[in-house]
Amino acid sequence: MTRPNPIFEEVLGSLPDRQRELVEAAYAVLEHSSEPVHRQYLPALQDATSHERLEQLLRRTGRTLVAVDGLHFTSGFDDTVAAELTTMNWQPLPLVDRAVLVLVLVYSIAIPRSEEQIGPDAWTSPYPTTAGDIFRNSKVPVAEARAALGRLTASGLLRNVRGKEHEGGYVPGPQLLRLTPAARERLQDQLILAAAPDHPLAAVVRERRQSHQQGA
Repeated sequence: MTRPNPIFEEVLGSLPDRQRELVEAAYAVLEHSSEPVHRQYLPALQDATSHERLEQLLRRTGRTLVAVDGLHFTSGFDDTVAAELTTMNWQPLPLVDRAVLVLVLVYSIAIPRSEEQIGPDAWTSPYPTTAGDIFRNSKVPVAEARAALGRLTASGLLRNVRGKEHEGGYVPGPQLLRLTPAARERLQDQLILAAAPDHPLAAVVRERRQSHQQGA
């Protein structure tokens, strides 16, 4: 017999059965869906008590509710948890995967954003990074880069798209939509440093980081 999760019991134990079921269902969908979920499939968001308990449950498990566009929602790492993992130097991706992911983000996000072709906080893109771009501009051996692209696509960090107006290739995947606003800002800073380390914006990023470190 499966034992009740003590966190779920503590947060949801006082709710009526139907309300508890809605919160548990919303939690499961947010955590396990491969794409952000439309709010119509999250009835727990419709009343204040269920909504508050859902957010509390997510916090207690190190997660947080992420609004993608006001209509779609997902869950992601709470910023406090993310900061703790950073101080522990926790890194779930091998170096080759990180290198390939950064290249895709530079070509599909950073460059179009600098040319005002996508919004300043957009993490989806109609501008695929081709496999040729990756192979030409990476020191990663082609076989390893292909394997990394496969792993990143399987994990949802990248999406493989076919060409229409643009040549087919790779764009950011739905897992990046799990980033909180603070996490998106950190990633944007990383892209600036990676794509244009000598740009004045990169100097601003380094200065801001130094100020934060001194303040801490």
